[in-house]
Amino acid sequence: MSPDTRRSLAHDVWVQLPFLAWLVLLWMLLWHQFTPLAFVTGVVIAVFVTRVFRLPTVELSGRINVWYAFLFVVQFLWAVFLGALSVTIQVFDLRRQPGAAIIAVPLRYADDLIMTHVSVTSSLIPGSLVIEADRDRGILYLHVIGVHTKADVERFRAEVLRWERRIVRALGTPAQYRALRADALRAQGPDDSGPLSLSKRHRHEGPGS
Repeated sequence: MSPDTRRSLAHDVWVQLPFLAWLVLLWMLLWHQFTPLAFVTGVVIAVFVTRVFRLPTVELSGRINVWYAFLFVVQFLWAVFLGALSVTIQVFDLRRQPGAAIIAVPLRYADDLIMTHVSVTSSLIPGSLVIEADRDRGILYLHVIGVHTKADVERFRAEVLRWERRIVRALGTPAQYRALRADALRAQGPDDSGPLSLSKRHRHEGPGS
C-alpha cells in the first residue's frame, strides 16, 4: 500500500469516526440502554451499515462551538423533561382528548446533516415524531400531539426552527452560521420579541466559530 493510499484511508477513517460515534449513540438512545453490551452492538451495527450500505464519505462542518453545544445539550434535556411532563398531563386530562396534527416545517439552513440532527432532536422530545423528510425541499413532516389551534401549530413550527438555529450555532458550517447571523440582523427591529432578540444576544456573544 502506497503512502498516498494510506493517508487517504486514514483520512477517510478519521472523517467517519464522528459519524460512527453518532450512529452508536443513536442506537443506544433507540433502545434506551447505556450498557457495555449496547455500546458493542451499536459499534457492530454502525460498522455494518457504513460498510454494507456504503455511501460517500460524510464530510462534517469542520466547526464546533463548545459553548453553544453545551447549551444545546442542556436545552435538549430540559425539553425532554418538559415534553414528558406535557404528554403525561395530556394523557391523564380526562376533560378533553389530546389534539394531534401533522405539521410541515420548512427548514432554513439545513443540509443533510443539519436536517438529520433536527429530525432526531424533534423525535426524541416526547410529543412529536418525524414521519417524513423531504430532502430536496428541506421540509420535515412531524406528527405532534397537544395541538388544538392554528396558534399551536405556529408555536410548534417556531420551536422546531429554534432547534435548527441552535444546532447551526453549535455544529453548522461557517457558511450556515454566517447566513443565520445575516438573517437575524436583517430581521432586527424595534420589537425585541421572538427571534429578533436572538440576533442581539448572538451579536454580543461573539462569533462562536
